[in-house]
Amino acid sequence: MAYRRTPAVQARLDAQREAVLQAAVALLAEHGYGGCSVAAVARRAKIATGSVYQHFSGKAELSVALFRTVVGREVAAVGEAAAAAAARGEGPHGRVAAVVETFAARALRAPRLAYALLAEPAEPLVDAERLVFRRAFRDLFAEQIRSAVATGQLPAQNAEMTAAALVGAVGEALVGPLAAGSDPDDVIPALVSFALRALGGDREDPATRSH
Repeated sequence: MAYRRTPAVQARLDAQREAVLQAAVALLAEHGYGGCSVAAVARRAKIATGSVYQHFSGKAELSVALFRTVVGREVAAVGEAAAAAAARGEGPHGRVAAVVETFAARALRAPRLAYALLAEPAEPLVDAERLVFRRAFRDLFAEQIRSAVATGQLPAQNAEMTAAALVGAVGEALVGPLAAGSDPDDVIPALVSFALRALGGDREDPATRSH
């Protein structure tokens, strides 16, 4: 007869897995992927190294889970920003600006973590996850662009292509400021202005927006 975990055992294992992931997030924010060895994560989580392997086969699998955990939060945050802008009655430029502002502001508040997500060399599995991450943001932009083109608020364009270009450009443009610790007030308005120009059509003055 196969062993079945009791609810109490499963709850303990789930809590331990969450503690491992939170320890990994903290190390990633401080030291990047290079500081997220299994042993280092175990020390931060205050468990034995062997206990980490109860949840993850090794650093590669742990890194993927870590990436998904952090990126999931970022995707949720920018999605909420777009929804809030729509609820305020803002048009496509305002919604896209809200996404760019939110993403950039969160990145610049945690530069080491953001650099790890965007550009730091890592395992091939993490690079594959980066593509998923970019597609999630692309789809968020594309949704705003596609609906605005359909209603005549933006000129005709390939929504996915414009969205992919925005995601790539914003991510690349942030790499230098993240490494340099640049002032968000020097970075975010320029990124928003670029994004609004890329969309085309009539737009509000980005200088009137706050972040």
